[in-house]
Amino acid sequence: MTESNTLKLLIIEDNKDVSGILCDFFEAQDTELDFADNGELGLSLALRYDFDAIILDVMLPKLDGFSLCKQLRASGCSTPVLMLTALDNKTDQLQGFDCGVDDYLGKPFDLDVINARIRALIKRHRGFVAQENLTFGDIDIDIAKHQVRRKGMLIVLTPTTYQILLLLVKQAPKIVKREHIIETIWGVSPPTNDVLRSHMYQLRNQLDKPFEEPMLATVPKIGFRLQLNE
Repeated sequence: MTESNTLKLLIIEDNKDVSGILCDFFEAQDTELDFADNGELGLSLALRYDFDAIILDVMLPKLDGFSLCKQLRASGCSTPVLMLTALDNKTDQLQGFDCGVDDYLGKPFDLDVINARIRALIKRHRGFVAQENLTFGDIDIDIAKHQVRRKGMLIVLTPTTYQILLLLVKQAPKIVKREHIIETIWGVSPPTNDVLRSHMYQLRNQLDKPFEEPMLATVPKIGFRLQLNE
């Protein structure tokens, strides 16, 4: 994550027309850009340099976007990733979230929307950084290191599921409404309900599935909360 106000983005896109449009748009906003036209180069750049966010295509030569993102997260990189693709059906979205994607836009896309989504990703990624720990029950969060542990076991979360868990822990055991999660995480450009549902599914798999006592509870038609098992 860069220290100055100038954003640094990595665009991984093999379509020259699309990458050209994105570069022209973001360069006009004084954004520092790097570019890759294949997955292998994109992964190398993402791991080697510090970016505020990554704009990632799915259909890439040498290494597809799903595999790239999965390897990125496995390497410990938490840089926010926005996926752009013409494959905008639900199955592809869920696969993207499974691989660690934070947000998703189908082609063709609106430049103002992609700008809003990127800035929302960066804002929430930066906004929770503080030198403190949070705990609730047997959940421990080291905010400075972006690390989550339950009963001492390290829980690997995507950047988005991590931010959702922070919201839940800060309010626990109170209910956090769906609308509040969406507004806090996605800001002015909210996704569909399926996107939030997918992230909650991933969070539940990581946070509860390895343990006997579930902590993440759904409050029908309202939201979610963390609960202690007595």
